[in-house]
Amino acid sequence: MSDTFSPATRAIFAKNVLAHVASLGPDGEPYVTPVWVELDGDDIVINTALGRAKARNLATDSRVAVSLTDPDDPYVCVAVRGSVVGFTTEGADEVIDRLAKKYLDVDAYPYRREGEVRVTVRIHPDRIAQQPA
Repeated sequence: MSDTFSPATRAIFAKNVLAHVASLGPDGEPYVTPVWVELDGDDIVINTALGRAKARNLATDSRVAVSLTDPDDPYVCVAVRGSVVGFTTEGADEVIDRLAKKYLDVDAYPYRREGEVRVTVRIHPDRIAQQPA
């Protein structure tokens, strides 16, 4: 059984806040990286490029944790444990452009590299915790 996001947690995701995604490397070592994030229904959506450690980790081990701290109150945070339920290059350029609009207020992601292939990762929460509760 999975948790669902409350209106208060959804409000934090809607803000211009970096999330930190924790994945597991091939030897089980933790790997944490900041990411842009959005919600799509009850799923967390992030975007990265193929070939990066985060993409490799999430493609091979679906276990993931995500945390966010409210930029307006550093004592309010959300911590999510869940699983990768989607990993696709289809539509990924549109997703990174949409995230660039949210985070940078530009229409197109400005940091593309030649030959880069974007991938969208969809994470479904199993457990959601908010502090304060």
